[in-house]
Amino acid sequence: MTNDASTVEQFALQRGRLLTIAHRVLGSHADAEDAVQETWLRFSRQEPTSIDNPAAWLTTVVGRICIDMLRARAARAEVPFGDDPSDIVVVDDVETPEDSAVLADLVGIALLSVLASLGPEERLAFVLHDMFAVPFVDIAAIVGKSAGATKMAASRARRKVRAVPTTPSALHEQRAVVDAFMRAARDGDFDALLDVLAPDVRWEQQSARGVTVTVGASEVVSAVRRGARAKVTTRRVLINGTPGIAAWSTKGRPLGIMVCTVTNGRLTAITSISDAARLAALDLPEP
Repeated sequence: MTNDASTVEQFALQRGRLLTIAHRVLGSHADAEDAVQETWLRFSRQEPTSIDNPAAWLTTVVGRICIDMLRARAARAEVPFGDDPSDIVVVDDVETPEDSAVLADLVGIALLSVLASLGPEERLAFVLHDMFAVPFVDIAAIVGKSAGATKMAASRARRKVRAVPTTPSALHEQRAVVDAFMRAARDGDFDALLDVLAPDVRWEQQSARGVTVTVGASEVVSAVRRGARAKVTTRRVLINGTPGIAAWSTKGRPLGIMVCTVTNGRLTAITSISDAARLAALDLPEP
């Protein structure tokens, strides 16, 4: 192992940038730290004279590690949202003239939420190219696709990222969809539920038993039917800068949060977290 002062110094100069890349791609502080640590281990095993451009080499390696981690998640049908409690920020959603200031503070973590919904190649291509100006030809070598295909992946990701609410009007539109969903669920209006759900809505459920993923509006409607008689208090909240839903028991115990993704006036993705241990680690509003 080569651990001379030059190697340590070169890595130290790049570590902050590598950690930022990994966190943007993986959406988890813990996973980002693991990716950067693995990058260091590989870098430390190289002969210093064998690497002409340490910054480019490290970017390539951390990118490949991240894409491997993302593909492993996909193979398990798992896309963790907020494994680290610090990755989830839940606040009351009150419409005020200060909406623009609130959005300015939360748009960064809202972006992380959107990135978490992208495919591995889309996410890596967008982060490396649009945030760190890495050429598509270099990104293509990381993901194992052509430069043209990589450019298209970044373009798809860019369109999704642009849906992040960055103005009070965009936030208002998303609030309206979430409110319509809550109203239809409360009233047992299943036709109205189907109207507000995208036909291929993706529903990820994170409970103490693990993670399950289902696709289709009928799955969500069936779950609402099963829970129609439950006595719960629900309220719209902001979860990482976008409208979502929080639920409490009649005694004020947190039951879960629902992260909602709205596209073109419909719910296209829902991530529900009901694991009591994870909820306890969050700073949730009072019921």
